[in-house]
Amino acid sequence: MVDAHRTFVIVGGGLAGAKAAETLRAEGFTGRVILIGDERDHPYERPPLSKGYLSGKEERDSVFVHEPAWYAQADVELHLGQTVVAIDRDAKTVRLGEGTVLHYDKLLLATGAEPRRLDIPGTELAGVHHLRRLAHADRLRRALTALGRDNGQLLIAGAGWIGLEVASAARGYGAEVMIVEPEATPLQRVIGPELGQMFTELHREHGVRFHFGARLTEITGQDGMVLAARTDDGDEHPAHAVLAAIGAAPRTALAETAGLAMADRGHGGGVAVDASLRTSDPDIYAAGDVAAAHHPLLGSRLRVEHWANALNGGPAAARAMLGKEVSYDRIPYFFSDQYDLGLEYSGWAPPGSYDAVVLRGDAGKRQFIAFWTKDHRVIAGMNVNVWDVTDPIQQLIRSGAPVDPDALADPSVPLTSLNS
Repeated sequence: MVDAHRTFVIVGGGLAGAKAAETLRAEGFTGRVILIGDERDHPYERPPLSKGYLSGKEERDSVFVHEPAWYAQADVELHLGQTVVAIDRDAKTVRLGEGTVLHYDKLLLATGAEPRRLDIPGTELAGVHHLRRLAHADRLRRALTALGRDNGQLLIAGAGWIGLEVASAARGYGAEVMIVEPEATPLQRVIGPELGQMFTELHREHGVRFHFGARLTEITGQDGMVLAARTDDGDEHPAHAVLAAIGAAPRTALAETAGLAMADRGHGGGVAVDASLRTSDPDIYAAGDVAAAHHPLLGSRLRVEHWANALNGGPAAARAMLGKEVSYDRIPYFFSDQYDLGLEYSGWAPPGSYDAVVLRGDAGKRQFIAFWTKDHRVIAGMNVNVWDVTDPIQQLIRSGAPVDPDALADPSVPLTSLNS
């Protein structure tokens, strides 16, 4: 009966918010659940936007977290296409852009992240794209279809995961692709140069051209359409469309205006939360891309922009809102699909954090596991076209035990035996 008089508000209509609402009901919460999203689409998952849906292998309806009817069946009140413009922490209310004021007993911020914008002339042209939302993917998919039909040129700024996955999809449509990247290899700041070169070779084999060590300085066009892009080394590259894939920034404006504590911007920023995903206000929580959580296992504050973090973080925050003991210590995890290469990555190994990269398997055939180690301890692992090894890789990371590098590299030694 106590729950029936309580209202939990979730701001953010993505995977984290939708899974939090689902968990509240699954845990028996009988009060009011309000989910507010600034997109008109029902909550959806983001990986298909650069993978299956963008490539044309999956239908649009496959991206949604729940069937639309589920929200009414679960008595979850949806406010779609609505933006929360203010939080009044004293009154415990949120105000929507159209003026509605809603009371909350507990509030979850799952506002996600937004794509970083190119700060150069020409970004207003019709052929300039970003990829974060379903509407972006709809528009980009139409553009890739047209580029493939007309043998058009897509220029991608940034050789991160999104840039590479879109390149793979674009080549599937038959579009010509060039990637401009300021580093010497793709993904250099994520997986290091040791493995970045593998992605250079993979994409070159599929006809993608790279321009390393350069940044875009201008996009030129005529009658609103893209014609070319210039780089800071003086080159000009023909292009019919441009994708800005230069990263994402957490959407923290609402939390900052409300006076909530923020994480250090130098380490990714985000709303600072403890291991239970609670902010500096005991009645406000944050999950997903916007949350910078203290990780009890890794002993540092992390902001993780991966699907698994939203999938698991939303439910963890919901349980904490219900007063349950929560210590969110999931190992960061993500996956990628590019052409015939599939991979999974577990752990956290930013540049400068590891001593060595140990390979197990055949890197030449792109069928191997890479381990990032520090003091002979595994801090991250990436399996490439090798499957059903995520659990033992994560167990190695969790154990923190020293591992013999020769045994780690030897495929005949079971991974599970290295934990003992």
